[in-house]
Amino acid sequence: MDQPADALLLVTAGAGAGKTHTLVRRLDRLIADEGLSAGEILVLTFSRAAVRELQNRLVRHGDAARHVRARTFDSWALDVLSQVDADGDWPSRSFDARIHGARQAIEDGLADALYEDLLHVVIDEVQDLVGTRRELVEALLDRFDCGFTVVGDPAQAIYGFTIEDPAERASETNRFFDWLRATFGEDLVELSLTENFRARSEAAEIALGHGARLRSLSENGGDGAKSCYDDLRDTLRGDRNSLTFGELDQFAAEALVCYEGTTAVLCRTNGQALIVSEALHGLGVPHRLQRSAQDRVVPAWIGSLVRQCDGSMLSRSRFDELAADLSLAESLLLDQLWRLLLRTDSRRGGDRSLDLGRLRTAIAKGRLADELTAQPPARLVVSSFHRAKGLEFDRVLVVDPGPLRTETPPKKGKVVHQVDSAEEARLLYVAMTRPRDEVYWLDPLDMQCIRIDDATGRWARFFFQRWARKGLEVVAGDVRSEQPAGTRDFEMDPAEVQEYLTRKVRPGDEIALERLCSEAIGLQESPPYLVMHDGRPIGTTSDRFHAQLHRHLKLGRDYEPRNWPRTITGIRIDVVETVAGSQAAGIEAGLGPHGVWLAPRLVGLGHFTWDRKDEEEDTGVAAR
Repeated sequence: MDQPADALLLVTAGAGAGKTHTLVRRLDRLIADEGLSAGEILVLTFSRAAVRELQNRLVRHGDAARHVRARTFDSWALDVLSQVDADGDWPSRSFDARIHGARQAIEDGLADALYEDLLHVVIDEVQDLVGTRRELVEALLDRFDCGFTVVGDPAQAIYGFTIEDPAERASETNRFFDWLRATFGEDLVELSLTENFRARSEAAEIALGHGARLRSLSENGGDGAKSCYDDLRDTLRGDRNSLTFGELDQFAAEALVCYEGTTAVLCRTNGQALIVSEALHGLGVPHRLQRSAQDRVVPAWIGSLVRQCDGSMLSRSRFDELAADLSLAESLLLDQLWRLLLRTDSRRGGDRSLDLGRLRTAIAKGRLADELTAQPPARLVVSSFHRAKGLEFDRVLVVDPGPLRTETPPKKGKVVHQVDSAEEARLLYVAMTRPRDEVYWLDPLDMQCIRIDDATGRWARFFFQRWARKGLEVVAGDVRSEQPAGTRDFEMDPAEVQEYLTRKVRPGDEIALERLCSEAIGLQESPPYLVMHDGRPIGTTSDRFHAQLHRHLKLGRDYEPRNWPRTITGIRIDVVETVAGSQAAGIEAGLGPHGVWLAPRLVGLGHFTWDRKDEEEDTGVAAR
């Protein structure tokens, strides 16, 4: 794209049309030919996976632009707020609150000094700008007199569900495109990328022909959306028996393990992804679950690095020395990792030392560079349709989402919501356009007794009896992290626990939550549970988990749970992560002065095992 730096550029790019490659070339031109510096360019995208992919492409293929930094909306908004309102405790607030706060700061002129040198803004996947994020970007482009390059595909607009009101949701879909055209008029330059560079076979191209029809849905009010969905599903399930996996059985497991390329199993919901992951673990198939775009996971090597440092500063030479014994990110070079760590240190000056106090603050407040907190690549990924957005794989297995319902199933006392047929069609299109080589379909999953628990917002296992509770989803934050493992609820040498977490605990390992006592310690919470790995405690559950389990088991306003699952199984290690807690607790535990250590991060849809007498008592209470 040979447009000048002050051009106002909207690029419409279909699935697999080379958006990332185009952005790399655009950034190279802005710096090499237009004379901009990396600090005069702001690059925003949606997920840490996208940030990582763009940064890797810039390092490998970018020339002048290799030092340009990409950011997620959340991390950028948090950075803006931390500089203009350091006392606002923004890290503890919700994603939407941070986005809204950043927008307000820009509109009020509080960020003018931060971006007085801003000359160009680059934004990827703008079709997903809805609600507060759309308002933030509109405020940014409206406030600063600079050029921009925004890229998107109306056929892949799939985040309307974040808008609760159905009427408002419909008006939000691709609303940003209309705002651009109305605001900048003839000054807006529109270009299109139409050729597909991702698909390397006819099988991988089966959904591409539906793109133009999907783009037209936003222009005609969504008329014909259901038939578009039906046609996409028919295309997925068409007479192509050689591309049908059927069920996830031992035969399918062998095919997944033997395949040398990358594979994704894509599901309509996160609950389905949990069930697929459970089945794959049962078949012995290594894989990882795709996390939410908002999840920030600090890798374990950072905690191990900090724990080996006695002083307040870390020199580059000492970093190189310690790095030899650490499990570092394979796709990032040592120089890259050092520069990413240095971004946590706002001091002006050289790049030969790192302030560890500032690094701890960045860990505690979620301000590490997105490239450090992104999930590492894996040969087999299980993901929802939403979380797979922007990713690509050699082979994709799409779990059949089933016929399209026009409304959600009614529940007693609940409002029946209309299903957005157009968004469902776009979601299926996104899933079917992720492969380079092959797309298969899997039989629908049995989700009859698995649904989101209204009381907690988590996926849960139910039964035909209303009172029955069979299991609850375990998520990030369910393990206590403010104190080192071994100092609360169970006694063990904390340094020994840290060494065990480093050497023995791996992603995908099975763990069990074992009830520590039969009675709850506080009001409106469950008893604490030990996190057991191979018969050994490696952590304890958090106060938030205790409150959520209590809420899940509270069957009515006048009912108070008295019995608790003896064990919760079916839980896995997502990753061992670095956390920041009490510095005093760290010193007392012999883990150094920095208040940084390791903790297990859990994932999975658990199974409850009850004491027999408890199950019988609960049955009797429910019957009465």
